[in-house]
Amino acid sequence: MSQKRWVVGVDVGGTFTDLFVLDEQTGTARIVKVPSTRGEEARGFMNGIQKISEDGSASGVASIVHGTTVGTNALLERKVARTGIITTRGFRDVLEMRRRDRPQTWGLRGSFTPIVPRALRLEVDERVLADGQIHTPVDIDQVRAQAQALLDAGCEAVCVFFINAYANMANEQAAVAAVRAMWPNPHVTAASEVLPEIREFERCSTATLNAALQPVVGSYLTRLESDLRGQGFEGELLIVQSNGGVMSRQTACDVPVRTALSGPAAGVMACAAIARAAGYPNVMTGDMGGTSFDVSLVAQGEAALAAQTSIEFGLVVRSPMIQIETIGAGGGSIASVDASGMLQVGPESAGSVPGPACYDRGNTRPTVTDANVFLGRIAADRPLGGGLLQALRADLSEQAIQKHVAEPLGLSTLEAAEAILTVANAKMAGAVRVVSIEKGHDPRQFAYMPFGGGGGLHVCAMMREVGVATGIVPRYPGVTSALGCVMADMRHDAVQTLNQALSDVNFTEVLARIDQLAEACQARLDSAGVRFVAVDENIALDMLFTGQTHTLQVNVQRSQLSAEGLRQAFTEAYQNAFGRVLEGPVIRVMNLRYARIGRRPKFDLSVLAPVGAGSTQPLGVERVYHQGQWWNAQRYARLELPIGAKVNGPAILEQADTTVWLEPGFEAKVDDMGNLLVTAQV
Repeated sequence: MSQKRWVVGVDVGGTFTDLFVLDEQTGTARIVKVPSTRGEEARGFMNGIQKISEDGSASGVASIVHGTTVGTNALLERKVARTGIITTRGFRDVLEMRRRDRPQTWGLRGSFTPIVPRALRLEVDERVLADGQIHTPVDIDQVRAQAQALLDAGCEAVCVFFINAYANMANEQAAVAAVRAMWPNPHVTAASEVLPEIREFERCSTATLNAALQPVVGSYLTRLESDLRGQGFEGELLIVQSNGGVMSRQTACDVPVRTALSGPAAGVMACAAIARAAGYPNVMTGDMGGTSFDVSLVAQGEAALAAQTSIEFGLVVRSPMIQIETIGAGGGSIASVDASGMLQVGPESAGSVPGPACYDRGNTRPTVTDANVFLGRIAADRPLGGGLLQALRADLSEQAIQKHVAEPLGLSTLEAAEAILTVANAKMAGAVRVVSIEKGHDPRQFAYMPFGGGGGLHVCAMMREVGVATGIVPRYPGVTSALGCVMADMRHDAVQTLNQALSDVNFTEVLARIDQLAEACQARLDSAGVRFVAVDENIALDMLFTGQTHTLQVNVQRSQLSAEGLRQAFTEAYQNAFGRVLEGPVIRVMNLRYARIGRRPKFDLSVLAPVGAGSTQPLGVERVYHQGQWWNAQRYARLELPIGAKVNGPAILEQADTTVWLEPGFEAKVDDMGNLLVTAQV
C-alpha cells in the first residue's frame, strides 16, 4: 500500500498498549488494544502496528506519535545507564545535598541514593563567577583525564556540569568538546545545553538524569524506528513531551528527560480538547490506570504547566511539563489493614503481573479491581480489554477481601469491599482537591473527566466527593492518551537566566535573545519534517521582588517588553496570585522563558460520534451492591448508544476499554461527539 492514510497515536501502558488510528482518507477513527510486553515495550508496540492493516505492514501509516513511559520506568526502577559526572572542583556533592530536604518530613531516619555514586562524580579545576566572569579557565588536560577515568570505570554516559555555566558557557562548552572528541558514543550531556538556568541543584539533577536516560531511551527509540522501517513505515516517528507537545525522535534521543511524563501529558491534552469541543473549558481530569491515579486541571481550555517535578524523591526534573498530581490508587492498588487497624489502599500495586486476585495469576491480596468485581460493577464473565484478558474469578476476589480486610476489621465481605472503594475514592478526591482548591480554583466551577481503564467506574463517586455538577466520560476512555498523541501540537521550550533588576534590563538585548531562542526552537520544529498550519510563540519571564526566593511566571507579548510594560504585567500577575502588591522592594527579572509551538492539522472530534440509529435496548440486568443494598442495574453497550440517548442509574455501560458505573440518582446523556455527560437526576 503506497498511499499514506493513517495517523496513529500509541500509548504503552503497564497492562495494554493502546493505539488510536485516524484514517485521514475517510475521516473515521478506530482503536486497537494489544497486551503490553513488560521490559520489551517495542514488541507490544509492533504487535499493535501490525493490526492496523490487513497485510500487517506499516506502509500505509503517514505518521506515528508515541507517548512513552520508558524513561519514567527506567528512573523509578533505577535501570539507567552507568553514568559519570565531571564538575567544578568543590561541587561533586551538589546532587546528593539537593535542597537539604529529606524523604520524610518527620523522624530521624531517611536515606537517598543518588543516581550517580560519589566515586563517579569527578572534579576539575575551573570557575565562572555568578556575573559570568571567568575566574579560572578550565583545565582541559584534567577534563580528558577524568573522562578517561569514567570510561575505565565502565561509564556509558557522562554529564558535564560546571557551576554558574548558565551565566557564561565558555568553560563548560570547551570541556564538553574535549569529552565528545574522546567519548565512544554520543551520550555526552552538557548541563548548560539542557538547562541554562540559575540554581545549581536543579540544573545538575536535570542534566544528570538526561545523561542517564540517553542510552536507555535512545536505544529503545532507535530500535523501534528500525523495526517500523522494516515493516514498510516511511513516515515520521514523533514522541510526546511532558509539556504536552511532541518532538522528533532525534530530539527525544538528545533530551530524553523531556519524556518524563509523556503518557499522562498526552491524555490531559486530549481531555482539554474534548472538553473545549463539548463546551466545558474548565475541567479536571482523572486518569485511573492499574497502578496510579493521575489528576490535572485545565482552566479556560489550557492545561496547567509546572516548572519542574520530582519523578521520586531527589530525582528532580526542571523542564516545563503538564502539572499532574499522582497517587497510588489504581485498579491494581492493594488493600490491607495496617498495624493500627486502619484500612489502607495503595500505594503498593499488584500491577498487571500478577495483577488483581481475580486474574488468577498468583496474587492473593485484594485490590480495587477485586472490590469492583465482587460488588458486581465489573462482570466477571465479560473479560476486560475486549477479550484480551481471560474471564475473571469473582470467587478469588471474595476470598482475598474476606481474609485480608473483612476478618481483620470484623466486617462482612460486602461491607469490606465497599470500604475498600470508599477509601480509594477518598484518596482520589484528595488528589483532585490538591490541583483545584489548593491552587485557588473552586471545583464546583469545573467538570470532571475520568479516563483510563478504571476512571468510569468511579465517576459518580468522584462527583459526589468533590461537588462537581457534570462528569464527562470520553468516547474511548481507555485510549484517551493515545488519542492525545494524535491531537498534540509540536512544542519546544527554552530558558535563559537574566538575573537582573528590572531597571537594569536591556530590552534590546532581551529581544535579540528571544530571536536566538526562536531560531533554535524553529530548527527543532523543522527537523521533524511535519506540516504545520500555524506557528505560535509564548514568551514569559520569571520575576520576583528582591529578597524573595520563589518566582512568579509572567506571560507577556513582545509589545510589553519595556520597563513600564513589564512592571505593569508583573503587578497584575502578582495581584491575581496573592491578592496584594508589595510597595518598595525592587522588582527582579530572573529567567526568560520561550516556547515555540507548531500547530498540527486537527481533525473534527465528531468523527468519534456514534453513527446511525444505534440501540438503546438494555443487554440485561446486573446485580450490583451499592451503599449497603443490592440494586438491579441495567446493562448497556455504551458504543451503540446513539446521540441524544439518555440512561438513568443504576446502570452499567460496557465497552472494550472500560466500564462505566452509573450510580442510582445519576443520569447520563450522549452528546454530539459521543461523550457521556453525567449529571445528578433532578
